[in-house]
Amino acid sequence: MQNDLKDDPDQDAAPSKTRRKQEMHALQDIGEQLVSLNSKRLAELNLPESLMDAITEAKRLHKHEARRRQMQFIGRLMREVDPTPIQDKFAAWNSVNLQHAAWFHLMERWRDRLMMSEQALTELGQNYPESDLQRLRTLVRNAHKEKLANKPPKSFRAIFHELQVIIPEAPNRVDTAT
Repeated sequence: MQNDLKDDPDQDAAPSKTRRKQEMHALQDIGEQLVSLNSKRLAELNLPESLMDAITEAKRLHKHEARRRQMQFIGRLMREVDPTPIQDKFAAWNSVNLQHAAWFHLMERWRDRLMMSEQALTELGQNYPESDLQRLRTLVRNAHKEKLANKPPKSFRAIFHELQVIIPEAPNRVDTAT
C-alpha cells in the first residue's frame, strides 16, 4: 500500500507554491513587455479586450504603487491567456531586429575594409557584381581626404548608404566580410 502512494503520478501533479509564484511572476514579466509595446504591435497579438484595457490603463499610470498594482492585475489576467503565441511573437520580433542589426554590422565591416585596403574593393566587386566600383573608389578616396582635413565625414557616410543599396538585407545571410 505504501508503494502505491509513492508511485502515484497524481501526487506530483500539483505544483509547489514556489513554482506557482515563479509562473505568476513570469506572466507578470510578459505583461510588462506587453505594456512597453506600441499600439501597432499590440494589435498584432489579438489579445482579449479585458487584457488590452488593462494594458492601456497601465500605460496611463505613472505613480509607482498604482502601476505596480496594475501590473499585478495584468499578471492575473495573463493566467487566462495562453502565453505561448505571445512569446513566439516576441521571439519573431527579436529575430527580425537581430537580423537587421547583423545586416548593419556587415555593412560597417565592409566600409571599414574599404577604408583600409584597395583589395577589399575588388572582393566587394566579386561578391556583389552589380556594385558601382568606380563610385565606391571615389567615395573612399574622398573619405580619406576628409579625414586628413578634419572635415565632416560626408563621404564616409555615403559609403555606408551605397553599401545599403548594394548589399540586400536578406534573412540568414552568410557573408565573408571580416
